Amino acid sequence: MANMGLSRLLLVEPAPALGGTARAFAVGAREVLDGAVRVASLAEAIAPFRRVVGTTSTRDRRLGIPFLTPRELPAWLAQDSPDTPTALVFGPEVGGLTNEELALAGAVVTIPCSPVQPTLNLAQAVLIVAYELFIARGDAPAGDAWEEPPAAAEEIDGLLGHAADVLAEVGFARDDSFPGVLRDLRRLAARAAPASRDVRILRGICRRVQGALGKGK
Repeated sequence: MANMGLSRLLLVEPAPALGGTARAFAVGAREVLDGAVRVASLAEAIAPFRRVVGTTSTRDRRLGIPFLTPRELPAWLAQDSPDTPTALVFGPEVGGLTNEELALAGAVVTIPCSPVQPTLNLAQAVLIVAYELFIARGDAPAGDAWEEPPAAAEEIDGLLGHAADVLAEVGFARDDSFPGVLRDLRRLAARAAPASRDVRILRGICRRVQGALGKGK
């Protein structure tokens, strides 16, 4: 729940005690356990909510309610206002929700699995459903949000000038291909679009090479 931005946990009795073992496993998310509320029945737990989504490993059409995959759930929820109070109901790990309990839901989510082992443990089921909601809310950072932007043209020019100096010091400039090599290096830099940090690393390498050449003279 904490990984996916959910915090309100209602536990329907009979539910296990939240003792030391639970808190030991809830690394970084103890506030979810600390804020958990225990209620006497499922009916009491879902009473404040306008939408109830059940979960099950079966696809019994006799229930007469929409069956959704976790990925389809956000679109179903989007039919109503985003501030509509909504409960996600997960059953016990051993038996799941009964048909009577599922009948209280307006929709049911079932996670496609191999028929060889069609059920998931509770934590896995919660994570998969919560993940799809998290992504649909747009809370996740964009794929390139952690990437440093490409270095400025003047940084690239400085790097190429530095590289040219090193090549000249090792005698490469006497070769007729030297101008062509510099053009190729510029094209390589344009394709690679190095970040500022990459440029600093490469210039550091150039300085180390120049230092080693100076010691050898």
